[in-house]
Amino acid sequence: MKKKSLKKFAPLFIGLFLVYYSYDSISPENRANVLSSISKANYNFIFLSIFVGILSHISRAFRWKYLLNPLGYKLNILNSIMSVFACFFSNLAIPRSGEFVRASLIYYYEKIPFEKGLGTIVTERIIDILILSIYIFFGIIISSKLIIPNFSIEIPFLFYLLMFSIVSYFVFKLINKKGLINKFLIFFDGLKKGIFSISKIEHKIFFYTHTIFIWCCYFFMFYVVKFSIPETYNLGVEPVFIAFIAGAIAMSLTNGGIGAYPLAIAAILNQYEISYETSLAFGWIVWTSQTIMIITLGSLSFIFLPILNKK
Repeated sequence: MKKKSLKKFAPLFIGLFLVYYSYDSISPENRANVLSSISKANYNFIFLSIFVGILSHISRAFRWKYLLNPLGYKLNILNSIMSVFACFFSNLAIPRSGEFVRASLIYYYEKIPFEKGLGTIVTERIIDILILSIYIFFGIIISSKLIIPNFSIEIPFLFYLLMFSIVSYFVFKLINKKGLINKFLIFFDGLKKGIFSISKIEHKIFFYTHTIFIWCCYFFMFYVVKFSIPETYNLGVEPVFIAFIAGAIAMSLTNGGIGAYPLAIAAILNQYEISYETSLAFGWIVWTSQTIMIITLGSLSFIFLPILNKK
């Protein structure tokens, strides 16, 4: 039990340590400069960034309907939107918990089987990883500052065989228990149907349009923040794009990117002749504004879901 708790809360502890590190690693004078950049920022662009972020989540909620339709389910759009915000809100507390919360909410309020809902969410995540990989690929191509270290790690084939054997042993030990094997097969079949629902989408053009729109919003909500600080106003597309990728990767390291996100942004922008303090302020502005939006709308979603689904 202690190991499970440690695994759940380790990213949060790391994030809090990184927050402390970002504070402690600069002098009191430079801390004042960071706070000054944040307080003097043009909040019109920050509010625009928040608005674009909201649009991306709403688009994700609409796109989800196209994955569930081939399975024979019509998802209420309000429930879909609120479950998406609840998902991201949950991820702030425990990484990757939001996917299960989202599938659980539509099971509770829409009676859509949990495993099928989760399967469609897994499909979404696979698509997100593929698109992020494409972003990273283009980032490497266009970057004039990125240095890729030359290293190689060789892992013996026997190691993979050993790990596969250990995992297989525990899986078969679990499903061989009385009554569990049929439940496992039913769950796996539903999960598989959810994952492969993308192959049966009727209006694929709308699904792909939402996907492109979501990731354009992700970049645009990051890009417009550069206009909020005078020092970053004239930044070109390259540094902003590379910093955006670094931030996207940092989001997976800690709970919602706490601590890691601003440091990743600062590390990149600082290479493009932007002061470390300004770069750090930029990262904190993006992270804080989007996090406040998720906390606010995620909390309201948990409140209004039972109210709007009284019947």
